[in-house]
Amino acid sequence: MPVHVLLFDAGSDNEGIHSLELNGTTVVLLFEDRDDAERYAGLLEAQDFPLPTVEALDRAEMEQFCVQAGYEARFVPVGFLPQSPEERLLIAPPEKNMDVTGWQEREDGEAQAGGATLVSGAAAAPQDGPISSGDTELEDFRRRLEGLL
Repeated sequence: MPVHVLLFDAGSDNEGIHSLELNGTTVVLLFEDRDDAERYAGLLEAQDFPLPTVEALDRAEMEQFCVQAGYEARFVPVGFLPQSPEERLLIAPPEKNMDVTGWQEREDGEAQAGGATLVSGAAAAPQDGPISSGDTELEDFRRRLEGLL
């Protein structure tokens, strides 16, 4: 069964997969519906994150990849409704994102940036605060849109 994941720099030597840090665990989102994955990608872009590519991959292969890499695969079914603040992150990115530049490989072969382990070369350097456009009117509009979720 195919699932949809978010890839950065798809097809390049620096290709990486979008992940979240939830309670100390790196989580990779596996969207059942392509539209949900594309909406999530658009929300990332609205936070000044690079626009990821939505790719359909086999669910079993993605789950195996996550297990081998020490990550948790979270399936996001069509029509998913969150029941907790943590589950809300499965349908909308957090206020604070991590950058996708400046990563490097450690001696053990894992990618690292600012203490965050990276999935498949996806870079992640912590930001000091929420990403902001600097435009208060735009920020107010963004907060109202996020409130609708």
